Amino acid sequence: MAESQNQWDFGELFSKEEVRRVLSVSELTKKVKRQIEEGVGQIWVEGEITNLRRQSSGHIYFSIKDDNTQLSCVLFRGVRMSQRDTIEVGQKVVLQGSLTVYEARGQYQLIVKTVELQGIGALQVQFERLKNSLNGEGLFDTARKRKLPSINERIGIVTSLSGAALRDVLHVVQRRQPTLEIVLVDSRVQGAGAEAEIIKGIEWLNSLARSEPLDLILITRGGGSIEDLWAFNEESLARSIFSSVVPVVSAVGHEIDYTISDFVADFRAATPSAAAEIITSGGVMIQEKLGSIAERLNRAAIRRFRYINKEVEANVERMARCHPRRQLQQRMQHVDDLCDELIQGGREFLKQQDVRLRNLSDRLVRVRPSKILKDRNKELEQQKRQFHDIVKGRMGQLKRDVEALNDRLRLLDPKNIVSRGYSITTDAKTGRILRSVKKTHSGQTIITQMSDGDIESTIN
Repeated sequence: MAESQNQWDFGELFSKEEVRRVLSVSELTKKVKRQIEEGVGQIWVEGEITNLRRQSSGHIYFSIKDDNTQLSCVLFRGVRMSQRDTIEVGQKVVLQGSLTVYEARGQYQLIVKTVELQGIGALQVQFERLKNSLNGEGLFDTARKRKLPSINERIGIVTSLSGAALRDVLHVVQRRQPTLEIVLVDSRVQGAGAEAEIIKGIEWLNSLARSEPLDLILITRGGGSIEDLWAFNEESLARSIFSSVVPVVSAVGHEIDYTISDFVADFRAATPSAAAEIITSGGVMIQEKLGSIAERLNRAAIRRFRYINKEVEANVERMARCHPRRQLQQRMQHVDDLCDELIQGGREFLKQQDVRLRNLSDRLVRVRPSKILKDRNKELEQQKRQFHDIVKGRMGQLKRDVEALNDRLRLLDPKNIVSRGYSITTDAKTGRILRSVKKTHSGQTIITQMSDGDIESTIN
């Protein structure tokens, strides 16, 4: 039985009679092209798109690669497909086509007939199709979107209780509106079945809103890849948000991330923290307004008191000038009325301030400033001890340095030198020390200093 021949054995292209025949490059290329086209036929191949070029003619030239090799591809203008305009560098694709040789370059290439996007590319196409479909149905119409309440007292949040998004939201709420009541619904925010849990959370909060007040629903999670955020691109979740009786705020991912839930929700926030800022803006405004009102009332009360005081002083002065007892009594009665009014107003003001103080005290209890102060006091005590040790060590070093300098000064003191048996001779008139006999002259008075006294003498 004859052995089967390998279709890629190009040596079989030539008969024994033709072995020594010299072929032109064109002839050889045509033989290889025919062998490849007949031997390979239609194939499927996968890889990553690179070297993409869109020609004005409408043809698209590119390569697909794996870790080791590249394959040239061409998608001619006449091939119609929905993915034609969505092909980009870096996409994972599966191509169907026929292998051939481009004779002008002697380069084999794939003539593409079908393109299937894989991974992110496929998800992006799916995202755009669903986005266009839902938009066509009117789910994104701004006219049907509801305004968020100006002041929120109670909200529902659907998210993962272990996620960073919830921590960001709670941090902002605690800082800006700690009195805001939050109903938390734990839900997975990525992976298979996550959208079902989010939908269940939205439906439960809507049922709760029928019996208890609920201002809005926040669905949120942190950033991630398109695969991580895909639960928020599911059609079922979009329709659940659209059907919600309670207004829905979507805060998914980072500022650059957009999901289907963002488009269908009543309001889209760029980040979870931004959503918390928006939700608490009304409460912050009310707090600021109440503070402003209290300040104005205080200033008004002070102005009123000063005015009454001046009026009383003026009345007293006028009564002192005319001494009409009756008028005096009437004026005194009027003063009493004004005082009662002031006292009553002061009581009301103090009552309001007492209520405000109790509210602030409750907030302080919640944030536990005593613990913060205790920790700061511990840190302060530790720093004081460290400072004391540093100062003590520095003072000790300075003391040792001073003692060393004193020792050096004592050693250099002339009196100490004289006490060891030496003497110092100076000129009696100038007090200048004489270091050489050459510096003396006849008739000169000198003084010799010794340890127990001085000797005055005259040179002959």
